Amino acid sequence: MTQVALVLFGLFGLPLSLILPPCFTPPVIGQTLPDVPLNGPQPTLVLVRVVAHGAMVLGREVGGARVTITEVSSGHILASGLQQGEAGDQNQIMRTPHLMEEPIYSSRPSAAFSAIVHLQTPTLVEISAEGPLAFPAALQRASKTLLLVPGQDLTHDGIVLHLSGYLVQIERPKLPDALLAKDDVKLRASVRTLSGSLVRPHGDWDSRKIRIYGEVLIGDRIIERLQMFYDEGSRTFEAPFFVPPSKDIPDGLTLRVIATDLSTGNASHLSGLE
Repeated sequence: MTQVALVLFGLFGLPLSLILPPCFTPPVIGQTLPDVPLNGPQPTLVLVRVVAHGAMVLGREVGGARVTITEVSSGHILASGLQQGEAGDQNQIMRTPHLMEEPIYSSRPSAAFSAIVHLQTPTLVEISAEGPLAFPAALQRASKTLLLVPGQDLTHDGIVLHLSGYLVQIERPKLPDALLAKDDVKLRASVRTLSGSLVRPHGDWDSRKIRIYGEVLIGDRIIERLQMFYDEGSRTFEAPFFVPPSKDIPDGLTLRVIATDLSTGNASHLSGLE
């Protein structure tokens, strides 16, 4: 360490000396090198989680999800399989604040897909997922492209893929029951997240923030739009609707229920024919 002396001139021209304290240079910290062999294929663990956007993990309740890892340059499938397990801890995922680097889904047991791929060089891959597999009408797909480095495992939350939408099911009328022209016919539908969680007023997935409504169609023409209200007893949304005389609907009616959240982009619909 060295000290530096500066000579200054005061008010009357007399020299003044100023001794500066020693200069400290912070030590240089080197980056940690990966502890893997220099050459040869390296087993690399890749963990993937498929999650309902703004909700829980797709677990066995909704049939899980199918995950595929593909090498981009060759199109070769490196790994494929099903995500299995539970939807995760709702309190931890939905109600607990997290820092950016903190795990969200892996701090408690939740469904995941894991595979070990053997890589010779850094490899660009596409990881894709589709689900929920138990509800083909609501099937969604998402993918992400990223670089896998030999021997450098992806663990904890892993690679998270978000699927958007809802599970919408028409509970009443049961199709293909015939409808008669009368005033007390009700359309009743259940709405859940893709992970199977119930959408209802004042819940973690608050139906007051979601547009849920029905439509009655003849062919491709909407003849009535229905405001639907939540019924706690059946845990469904319902609305009465008018059935035209059979002579006016020789090909029957189409009933459609739409759920959309403009703040998250989640949207789904389900149509049923009469």
